[in-house]
Amino acid sequence: MKCRICPHECKVNRKQGEKGFCKAGENVVIANASIHRWEEPCISGNNGSGTVFFTGCNLRCVFCQNYTISQEGYGKPITVEKLAKTFIKLQGKGVHNINLVTPTIYAPQIIEALNMAKEEGLNIPVIWNSNAYESVEMVKNLSELVDVFLPDLKYFDDNIAKRYSKVKNYFSIASKAILQMYSQVGNPIFNKKGIIQRGLIIRHLVLPGQKEDSKKILSWISENLPKDIYISIMSQYIPYYRASEYPEINRKLYQREYEDVVEHFFKIGLENGFIQDESAASD
Repeated sequence: MKCRICPHECKVNRKQGEKGFCKAGENVVIANASIHRWEEPCISGNNGSGTVFFTGCNLRCVFCQNYTISQEGYGKPITVEKLAKTFIKLQGKGVHNINLVTPTIYAPQIIEALNMAKEEGLNIPVIWNSNAYESVEMVKNLSELVDVFLPDLKYFDDNIAKRYSKVKNYFSIASKAILQMYSQVGNPIFNKKGIIQRGLIIRHLVLPGQKEDSKKILSWISENLPKDIYISIMSQYIPYYRASEYPEINRKLYQREYEDVVEHFFKIGLENGFIQDESAASD
């Protein structure tokens, strides 16, 4: 079976041990499954988010903060059945949701596990926390299973995407995926405690020296989605992993750079979202 799960369409046979761009094999590999308390307030709430970190990635971000997981293969193989039980176990700890981090490359197995878990009583929101580099068709396959989409729209300029994440046509692919996500779940719906139950929140990490690219992303969102869409503008960039090989991003984000992007958010009429203070950019 040739792998076409993500836009790379590597066409490798993962069941026979072949590995493509993401380096994933036949089995799901996870690095961690635990209660995460540092997502956006509407996700973590008081009880935390039941977060599962999947090993591997279909991007190769040179500044990845989780590079041991995404690029170096840290994690342990897990069966689909065990993954389903992991979701149920997290729910039993009282978390607000199941938060699937970098799930795209294991989409078929996750779909199977979610179906199993729902049959066993999984009834809290499921969050698809991805880099948005995924096909429209794959997003459609999640329509009955995923309640909240949390994509990170990383780049507008494809030259920047190639330089820092080693992928082609990032914006064209990611923007189409995000529009499909919105068509499936719409704007966020919150419960009485302010915890998201359904909807789309778009994340964007502002990079050093790239505030104009960030502004273009916000402008695209403003022009193609409702003004009251929720956006999380992140300032937490730290030059991890291979960032030292790229002098222009081998530093923390200047506060003024971030403030310029936030000002643009309001200038173009966007209404809802989250921002971070300087302390977010720390180990």
